[in-house]
Amino acid sequence: MDFNEANLIVKYSHKISELAKTASSNNNIDADLYTKYDVKRGLRDKNGKGVLCGLTEISEVTSWDEKDGVRTPIPGVLCYRGYDVKDLVRNAVAENRFGFEETLYLLLFGKLPSTKELTDFCEMLAEFRVLPRNFVRDVIMKSLSSDMMNMLARCVLNLYSYDPDPDNVSLSNVLRQSLQLIAEFPMIAAYSYRAYRYYNTNDGSLIIHKPVAEYSTAQNILHVLRKDNAFTDLEAKVLDVCLTLHADHGGGNASTFTTHLATSTGTDTYSSTAASLGSLKGPKHGGANIKVTQMFENIKENVKNWSKKNVYDYVNKIINKKAFDRTGLVYGMGHAIYTISDPRAEVLKVYAGKLAIEKGREAEFELYNTVAKAASELIREHKNIDKPVNPNVDFYSGFVYSMLNLPEALFTPLFAIARIGGWSAHRMEELVCGGKIIRPAYACVQDRRKYVPIKKR
Repeated sequence: MDFNEANLIVKYSHKISELAKTASSNNNIDADLYTKYDVKRGLRDKNGKGVLCGLTEISEVTSWDEKDGVRTPIPGVLCYRGYDVKDLVRNAVAENRFGFEETLYLLLFGKLPSTKELTDFCEMLAEFRVLPRNFVRDVIMKSLSSDMMNMLARCVLNLYSYDPDPDNVSLSNVLRQSLQLIAEFPMIAAYSYRAYRYYNTNDGSLIIHKPVAEYSTAQNILHVLRKDNAFTDLEAKVLDVCLTLHADHGGGNASTFTTHLATSTGTDTYSSTAASLGSLKGPKHGGANIKVTQMFENIKENVKNWSKKNVYDYVNKIINKKAFDRTGLVYGMGHAIYTISDPRAEVLKVYAGKLAIEKGREAEFELYNTVAKAASELIREHKNIDKPVNPNVDFYSGFVYSMLNLPEALFTPLFAIARIGGWSAHRMEELVCGGKIIRPAYACVQDRRKYVPIKKR
């Protein structure tokens, strides 16, 4: 921000504040009108079930068994192209290999790859990981932002200028663009963070490591971020599991729905992706794991003895708006769809435990488990509800990232690095199966008014 811009902000701050109050008072819709017009706020009915507005073959998210109109809660299930994500993770681990690239192939092309198909796919991604010539110098290192999601979105929009055919929305061209973005996301995020650290902190070294062609996405993330390039096999495998679990989550989550919405307008791949990044950036969506991490830092500061009683007492204070950010929310608990369990959290909990042993942080892992149990019991008691309240994937992901020594600034970008695969698959599905611009209805409840000449107001 330059001197003149700063002065303008100061000059008009009071006036803008007053105008904001005017805007607020004239945008206050009576809550009863939403009931009168049967509005599905958040595109969900009163029971939280999403309004059906599309079909997809890419992934399925379910936590109910419905028979004869009666819904019965079941343990949550997440499937990619019909395959249970737990099976995808389990088999990759059993075969001692990385599974994220296989997941990307499955999401994009609708089938599990053969050994040769997967090898060819990984080789293509390795070629695409190299950013355009001078991109790091001319784009990333200029106008640095402290927010890495902002940097990621800005870099994506700049890539439009480097594309020889940016507005072509044929399937083959969109696939080529998508593969490039999938490969480039980790590099953009890592380089942006390193550049920001160099120019805005006391970190005296600017480190720009080149990716290694033979490495997986997870290995390359750790390789380019760490000064010494060193990482353990377990670290890379756990990060690979995180990426696999975050790769997609149905067509109705905010960022993926944004992909469908933007794609339906006929816009280019870079604009569509930037829009999805904007949706993911919000703390109610991709930024939730940061809030979980901050909450646990607050708990550790205020609860010195992690006994069950002390933890329960402090969690109760959080729920009663007397501790942490005083919102009454225990971040990372509960989910809009999953009731009995979030399958991603179940898987990640296992690998968080394994990594905690390697890092000597078993006691902290047990603290997470105690908080989860306390929050589950106390939230149900406080809100007088019968349905279970369990951890979602954000509850453990921030802890895993901290054990991997990944900076908090990259927690949400890591979500984007995984989810760009799902967004790309949904974009292609919308191009093939859509055809109509997505346009839901909003009922206008403002009374008609006659114009008043300015001298009579």
